[in-house]
Amino acid sequence: MSRCCGLNCLLAVAVIVSCPSAHAQTAPSPVEITVQTHGKSISPDLFGIFFEDLSYAADGGLYAELVQNRSFEYTAADAKGWNSLTGWELATSNRSRASLRVEDIAPLNVNNPDYAVLTVVKADGAVTLRNSGFDGMAIKAGEVYLLSLFARQLTGRPAPLLVRLGGKSGEVLASTLLPAPTSKWQKYSVSMTATTSDAEARLALVKTTPGKLGLDVVSLFPVHTFHGHPNGLRADLAESIAALKPKFIRFPGGCLVHGDGLPNMYKWKDTIGPIEQRAEQPNIWRYHQSLGLGYFEYFQLAEDIGAAPVPIVAAGVSCQNSGASVTGKWGLGQQALPWPEMPSYVQDVLDLIEYANGPSTSTWGSKRAAPGHPEPFHLRYLGIGNEDAQSDAFRQRFKMIYDAVKVKHPEITIIGTVGPDPTGADYDAGWQFADQQHIEMVDEHSYKSADWFINNQNRYDGYKRNGTRVYVGSMLHGRTMSPISIALWQKLHI
Repeated sequence: MSRCCGLNCLLAVAVIVSCPSAHAQTAPSPVEITVQTHGKSISPDLFGIFFEDLSYAADGGLYAELVQNRSFEYTAADAKGWNSLTGWELATSNRSRASLRVEDIAPLNVNNPDYAVLTVVKADGAVTLRNSGFDGMAIKAGEVYLLSLFARQLTGRPAPLLVRLGGKSGEVLASTLLPAPTSKWQKYSVSMTATTSDAEARLALVKTTPGKLGLDVVSLFPVHTFHGHPNGLRADLAESIAALKPKFIRFPGGCLVHGDGLPNMYKWKDTIGPIEQRAEQPNIWRYHQSLGLGYFEYFQLAEDIGAAPVPIVAAGVSCQNSGASVTGKWGLGQQALPWPEMPSYVQDVLDLIEYANGPSTSTWGSKRAAPGHPEPFHLRYLGIGNEDAQSDAFRQRFKMIYDAVKVKHPEITIIGTVGPDPTGADYDAGWQFADQQHIEMVDEHSYKSADWFINNQNRYDGYKRNGTRVYVGSMLHGRTMSPISIALWQKLHI
C-alpha cells in the first residue's frame, strides 16, 4: 500500500442513495459523504522477513548444499549421539577390507581441523563411502550437479575416484571420475547430469585400489541455485521468499546471534571467505552450523530480492537462557564478555559496517569484493542485541558498541532491544534505557497467546510519537517459530 493510500488520506466517497417507491416520479438526488481519517505516517519498510537458522533453516534448508557433515566437523556438542562421521556410511564387498576414521594431523587448515581417512587394505571389489544428505538428496532428472572435494593421497598408488549418485533402490542416477589425487591437499571438482529423479538419493565415493586417502569438504550442489550463485541458495525456497516482496530481511537470527554461552556467540568474520576456511560451530538450537550460508550470502540474498539487510550482532553478552548444550538444560544465565575483550569486539562490529559499505580498496571492503562484489551492500540498519535481559552488564556493553558506531557511522540506524516480552521489568527497564540514550529504534518481541494478540490490536496507537521508534521483530503465538517468520517493521515516531 502506498503512503498516500495508507493512514494519511482524505477519503471522499460518492454514494447514490435511492429508495424505490411506486409513487416516485423523479430520480433521487446523489448524496456526497466525506470521511476523514486521522492517522500517522508509516514506514516504507513496513513488512519484512526474519531468518533464523532454526529447524534446519540453513543447512538442510535454504542453503543448497546436499551433503550433510561435509567437513567431518560434527560433534556431540551439536546433538546427542552425533560424531565426526555422522551422515557417512562405509560399505564394502565381501572380499574387500577397509576402514574409515577421522584424523586431525596436518589438516586442510586450522579452521577445518578434522578430515576423513579412507583406508583400503584389500580392494577385491568396490569400497564405497556414502552420504545420504539431510534425509535423502532430492535429485532431479536433467539437472546438473557440481561435486567438489579436497583430497590427499596418504599412502598407496594414486588412482581416479569414482563419483556416483545412486537412487533409493540402488540405480545409478549419474556418475563420473575424479582425477587421481596427489600427496598434497588439493581441490577437485566435476559436474554430472542426473538421468533420473529421486527424492532419496545418495552420494557415493568409490575407491577400487589399496591405500589411504584423506578427504575433506565433500560438497554437492545443484548448478541451478537462486540467481545462479555459486555456494548459493535453493532456487525454489528463495523464490518463495522473493515472492513475499519483503522490504527487509533480518539475519542471521535472534537467539542464534548471542548463542549458548560466550564461546557460541555468532562471529560474522567466521562466515565469510572460501567455505573450507569458515570455522564451523554448534547451533544453539541443537544441531550444526557449517556457516556455508554466511554474511556474504545473506547480504547477497537481500540484494537479490530488493530487501534492506538488517544484520543483528550480539551486544557483548550471551543469551540469558544459555546452558542447554553445556548442561542439557537451561540455566547457565547471561554471561558478559570480559572488559579487556570488548575493544576487539567493538572493532568487529565496525569492521562489519566496512565489509558491507566500505570501498573495495579498504581492508574489509576488499574481502567483500574478493568473491565478486566490489559494490557496497548499502547497509542502513544494524541491530545490537536480541531480547536480552536488561542487566547492568548488558547496558554497559550495549552503550560501548552503540557509541562507537554512532561516532564513526552516524548514518547507520541502530536497533536496540527491550527484552523478550512486551511487558514486565525488562521491558520497562529497556524503554527507560532507550529514552535515556536516545536510541533511535528498539526491537519489541511478543510470545503470547492468540487472545493476547486479539486484545492488543491497538497496542501501538497510544505510543508517543517524538522519540524512539519501534521495530516489531517477533510477534508469535506461543513459542513455536518457523524457520522464516514474517516480522513487522513499524517506524512509529514514539
